[in-house]
Amino acid sequence: MVTDNKVRLKRIPFLLEGAIAAIALVGVIAMQRAQLNRPSLWASDPQQAEKQEAVRLDLLNKTPTFGFSNLMADWTFLNFLQYYGDTPVREKTGYALSPKYFDIITRLDPRFEDVYLFLSGTLSYQLGEPKQAIRMIDRGIAALSPTINPKSFQLWRFKGLDQLLLLGDIPGSIRSHEMAAKWAQGTPDQSLVPIFQQVVDFLRKDPDSVPVRLQSWATIYSQAAEVKDKQTQERAKQEIEKLGWQLQVKNGRLHLEPSSPSAKPAKSS
Repeated sequence: MVTDNKVRLKRIPFLLEGAIAAIALVGVIAMQRAQLNRPSLWASDPQQAEKQEAVRLDLLNKTPTFGFSNLMADWTFLNFLQYYGDTPVREKTGYALSPKYFDIITRLDPRFEDVYLFLSGTLSYQLGEPKQAIRMIDRGIAALSPTINPKSFQLWRFKGLDQLLLLGDIPGSIRSHEMAAKWAQGTPDQSLVPIFQQVVDFLRKDPDSVPVRLQSWATIYSQAAEVKDKQTQERAKQEIEKLGWQLQVKNGRLHLEPSSPSAKPAKSS
């Protein structure tokens, strides 16, 4: 009987922890549902709604997870998708809260690989914050590996594109593409390894390689199309036009065509 009582007493802290975790989880879900079910303020007073959402995100960032980090990251991402997809409101307020969403998500669940496609496009190409994007991408790189997720090579690719196109960090971009090739090796996407290696070879020979920049901006356009980011798509098209080329979509495929015969890019030597 004494032994049974001791066992029961030992179980009490675990039961209390479970109860606290459950209460916290319910609170987070209720908070998220309340936000999802409260579109009227975004429509009537988007600036005020933006302020309230900023406060809510700051609170969420300080909320203990009680072992439910991944679930909280998922809910935050769902909330971001609603925020991100509300184009009429975003035209009035912009995307200034995006870093707060991604900071929470990548801190709670850095292995959430799918989120980095949104992160790179939103922070780097919409907000012009590639350094901030790379800091968060590095969280994922530190937590992931090809054995954990065969798609994790994409984080190195996102980082390498930001370094090349926005930061002018050619040595950094070379290393990131080398790592992307290394991590893609042996995965279902290993057909991309020669492409990443080609980027490395071209940049080593010609840091200002026009072909590499054209293909890189075309990649940015394609990635933006995946998440319906028209703003970044438009920027990619403009950058391609600055290089003397045009991006065309024919039968669902991207094609790069010279604006004039003289626009043909020189081959990297």
